[in-house]
Amino acid sequence: MGSIRELERSRREVVATGIAAGSAAMAGCITGDSSDSEDGNSYTVSMAPMGDVEFDAVPQDAFVTFAHYADMAVALGHGDAVNTLFAPEMSGSTMSMFYDRLEGVSFDGESLPHPLEDGVVEEDFYEYDSDVHFLDPSYVLTTEDDWSESRIDDVAEQVGPWFGNFHSGVHSEPADAYADSYEYYTLWELFERVAEVFQERERYEALKEVYDETRSQIESNLPPEDERPTVARVTLGPDGQDIFYSYHSNTDGFWQAETRPLGAHDALGDVEWSGDWGEVDYETMLEADPDVILHLWGITPRYAIEDVRERLEGHSAGSELTAVQNDRVVASGMRYQGPIMNLFQLEMTAKQLYPDRFGEWPGHESGQSYPEIPDDERLFDRDRVAGIITDGAAE
Repeated sequence: MGSIRELERSRREVVATGIAAGSAAMAGCITGDSSDSEDGNSYTVSMAPMGDVEFDAVPQDAFVTFAHYADMAVALGHGDAVNTLFAPEMSGSTMSMFYDRLEGVSFDGESLPHPLEDGVVEEDFYEYDSDVHFLDPSYVLTTEDDWSESRIDDVAEQVGPWFGNFHSGVHSEPADAYADSYEYYTLWELFERVAEVFQERERYEALKEVYDETRSQIESNLPPEDERPTVARVTLGPDGQDIFYSYHSNTDGFWQAETRPLGAHDALGDVEWSGDWGEVDYETMLEADPDVILHLWGITPRYAIEDVRERLEGHSAGSELTAVQNDRVVASGMRYQGPIMNLFQLEMTAKQLYPDRFGEWPGHESGQSYPEIPDDERLFDRDRVAGIITDGAAE
């Protein structure tokens, strides 16, 4: 097995454009464009903070951390390339919950290994021996004290390139090493660049057209701003701890890709925190007193929304919240959402916030598929999306 890996590493030396060199060359001028090289086989894709990343072939094995990159691979017809997945029992089952409503689309994410279970371990990259690593090197440097730029470069040169952009989630600060070359992208801009990696431009454009139509339909039917509800986007803390992990709903970043287009009033909009998310107590929640509580991760098996409601109803302060009293504590999706998940989560959230405009949300039971929505109440065409994924874009 070792000799095979050595051959593969030699082949990938062409693939792995040096991170440091690429970042320096591309500082301030990242385009995200893909261009073929002179030999006609290899191609280059650009994204911050990596800069120009050269591929000699479409990746067959992809090291994936967070679910949005796996969802992108599935959307582009390359789900079989994914060889790892963050929190697979949660991420894989949640992705499949959505895919159950798309004929012919499937992904066995639950059986994949968790690449971050013990943090970012260098030996794992050599063990998985992937053609590409969908992980931001800045994420590694900001979360792991024992990593350095030289180790980042070693993995890129000896195994395969890095290709990720974590800090676009909430526009957080990147590692100092990449501060000058970092750029922020929307979810669909990230998807466009991943599509270039897999050489699936037509699939990307076809799905982007569905998204644009869906978003336009939603935005054109929103009620006036003064008739929109106040929303708290939170996750209830562990049992016995009176805290909520809090997230904004209208700020920049792809973590808000399913809430920002809906324009509801962020009940916690004036509450600030320094990290990617915050912590608020029941006093803060009572002061904000949102009309709706969007419980992030509530549609995943990790947080059964029935249990969340029961805990809030049984708490002396939680039971006083307007959203609890009016039965408007609803299961929100995952912040690590790719294009397929984004379409479903947009539809789901639109119905939860504006049932009079987009039809009632039928609710969701933990462990079950995404609920069946009547044809005339769907906000996007399932068959069209499934066809793009399974058959490719129409000529």
